[in-house]
Amino acid sequence: MPSLRIRAALLSLAVLAVILGVWELSNPAPVADAAQDEYARLMGGADTQARLPAPSDILGRAWEELSDPFYDAGPNDKGIGIQIGYSLYRVGLGYIAAAAIALPLGFLIGMSPLAYKALDPFIQVLRPISPLAWMPLALFVIKDSQASAIFVIFICSIWPMLLNTAFGVANVRKDWVNVARTHELGALATAFRVILPAAAPTIVTGMRISIGIAWLVIVAAEMLVGGTGIGYYVWNEWNNLDLTSVVFSILIIGMVGMALDMILGALARAVAYAD
Repeated sequence: MPSLRIRAALLSLAVLAVILGVWELSNPAPVADAAQDEYARLMGGADTQARLPAPSDILGRAWEELSDPFYDAGPNDKGIGIQIGYSLYRVGLGYIAAAAIALPLGFLIGMSPLAYKALDPFIQVLRPISPLAWMPLALFVIKDSQASAIFVIFICSIWPMLLNTAFGVANVRKDWVNVARTHELGALATAFRVILPAAAPTIVTGMRISIGIAWLVIVAAEMLVGGTGIGYYVWNEWNNLDLTSVVFSILIIGMVGMALDMILGALARAVAYAD
């Protein structure tokens, strides 16, 4: 009997085929009205009617875009590869900056009850704020749209990493720390050789949640700041009334998000251990 993974893949393909088939058949191309005058036919006739693009149309657009993903024909006409690259660049910078602050600060909060009680009110006030609510203030203070988008990614990425790191460090088994003390390990050696490996699965879970949120937020942020990026691409194609490109870009956003999650998922499996 095929393995569970193979059967799941076959079932997924079957579900996808059914969805695409129903979508294609329920969305036929409009038939031109024979009674249209010559002007209407010259303007495209029935083809100008608003309708969702069929999967075959999206597949054709995907082939067109992916065959030359890095073309650059001006500020408002760049390939999908360039747009994704700009978005990943912003997400990467904001995410790394958040990790550089969240991980050591989470370590401190997890190890020190005093730091936890002192910083918890700030965290509880700042954490529920929508990342996009910071955008106007960032644009006013930073005065640069790209840096403001990176700042928004920083803000949305920092909380899951910070809280998961603090939780993971605080819940390391005390007997493991006591064993380190009996071996006369210093504070830094205990932190890096005992606490960090023990808390790593929880920390990476926070990093995985953060990258998902960051990828969600960058689309909305780029719609606001404009210029480049996959969010701007979606908004620009909507303004061009090109729904085929909009749907294609939505699928690309989903696939890139899945790839980012798979990378962090592989890291989570690498640091997992049996208790």
